[in-house]
Amino acid sequence: MSASDFQTSVRGGFAAFLSWGVFWLLVAVIGAGVFFADGISALLEAWQLPEYSHGPLIPVLSAFLFLKQLKNYPINPDIYRNRWPGVALVTLSLVMAGFGILAGIGDIVAYGLILWIGGVLLVSWGWDTGKHFWPGVVHLVYMLPLPALVYYKTTTYLQFVSSELGVWFLRLFDVPVFLDGNIIDLGILKLHVAEACSGLRYMFPIMSFSYIFATLYKGPNWHKVVLLLAAVPIAIFMNSVRIAVAGVIVQYYGVEWLDGFTHFFEGWVIFLACILILFGLAWLMLFLHPQRPTLVDALDLDTAGLGAQLSRLQYIQPSKALITVSVLMLGAVMALQAIPDRENVTPDRDSFALFPRALGEWRQQGPRQFLTPDIQATLAADDYHQVTLTKAGDTHSVGLFMAWYEDQIKGGVHSPEICLPGAGWEIAWLERSDLSEVMQSDVPFRINRAIIQKGETRMMVYYWFQQQDRRIAWDFAAKYWLMIDGITTGRTDGALVRLTTLMDPREEDDIAEARLLEVLKEIQDPLKRFIPAR
Repeated sequence: MSASDFQTSVRGGFAAFLSWGVFWLLVAVIGAGVFFADGISALLEAWQLPEYSHGPLIPVLSAFLFLKQLKNYPINPDIYRNRWPGVALVTLSLVMAGFGILAGIGDIVAYGLILWIGGVLLVSWGWDTGKHFWPGVVHLVYMLPLPALVYYKTTTYLQFVSSELGVWFLRLFDVPVFLDGNIIDLGILKLHVAEACSGLRYMFPIMSFSYIFATLYKGPNWHKVVLLLAAVPIAIFMNSVRIAVAGVIVQYYGVEWLDGFTHFFEGWVIFLACILILFGLAWLMLFLHPQRPTLVDALDLDTAGLGAQLSRLQYIQPSKALITVSVLMLGAVMALQAIPDRENVTPDRDSFALFPRALGEWRQQGPRQFLTPDIQATLAADDYHQVTLTKAGDTHSVGLFMAWYEDQIKGGVHSPEICLPGAGWEIAWLERSDLSEVMQSDVPFRINRAIIQKGETRMMVYYWFQQQDRRIAWDFAAKYWLMIDGITTGRTDGALVRLTTLMDPREEDDIAEARLLEVLKEIQDPLKRFIPAR
């Protein structure tokens, strides 16, 4: 059947019947809007952040990719077979989103929404045709916020790489500079790593652009891979250049020139420079190609006929698979309405201000120590406690730090694996241990044991994440149990506990560890009032 024959038949006696396909599709879409509402809200909230402000453009660009690919397939419903894999994918998306709804984690619901879109495409066009539309669906991933834990680990590492490279550039220009963890010391000015690396916020839109660029690129596949992978190093390089230029301005023109430069150079200048580098890379690879095609020839920028492709939605058939998906969505919405509203359960606890000053033979030295406002904002804890403990006859002290979060869904605990290097400490050694035997505990007592150093100063550190009666060493495991607790009990509270002590070069490591173990045992009973297990 040709396209014209098919359209003629539609205008004939089958128009009323075929319009039911659009009806069932609309039912499925409206149902998805209700069921995935938490995920959509999470997206709208994330898009207000600088890192994800490009998010609203992603669905538009994904639709553009889809319509361009649709041009390659004729209007022939006879080839749209094997739709049931799409139903399976839609079912999987509902299960994933259901876990996110019960746990109160909107990001998981948003991830499920992308699977749902892929499933509906497979249902509407069948597996044989629909499987070719994956580039537009995969591109939707770029509109999603990264899980907070992955985001902090990734960006912290990239920030340090960017800072190291920026400092290297400054030294090439004979600008005196010193990098100490997250501090770039320019002598008359110190840049915090978050300030120095704010240009990395443009990495996500650059990655999205490189994906579109690679998809529309008609050159060899290895060219596509290079263009796709080049986004991250290009963003790091340009941010390093930004740091170097800022240092040169401070050195030769003064600090007062820096604010104007920062506002000018932080914005679209970085983004546009990255795009130009990406185009330059594509041009270079084409120049080295034996046939030497032009960049215009290598990019598929033809937009003719996209409106006609969009009108093809009217030809979607009311297949059994599509009706099944629509019924599934109606059932999912009714099940969602049947779930009782459950607010976050916050257990009763005492404020850390009431934490005992005496723990066995250990005594609090001086008043509680308070964090600076910027560190408090980054920590985002609902309650925290930081003190130094000393013991008569022992010249070495133990630092105790605890942070409590009523709801870890929004941000949550920041791992010391991120914070300590940011303060200039190098993690020389780290292992996860189970101290249940030492602590005479019937349940696992998992903690992280680390040795950190800054110059010749070394410290031993114990830390763990505490959620209800669990002591968890691995941060990803903490996020897993956070989801499980959110589903089963409605509790998303938790805490971080950290003990530190200086390691005297004249003493054995076991002596420093003995101090930490002694304090660790002493805090267990009083800790129950401040970090409740049940």
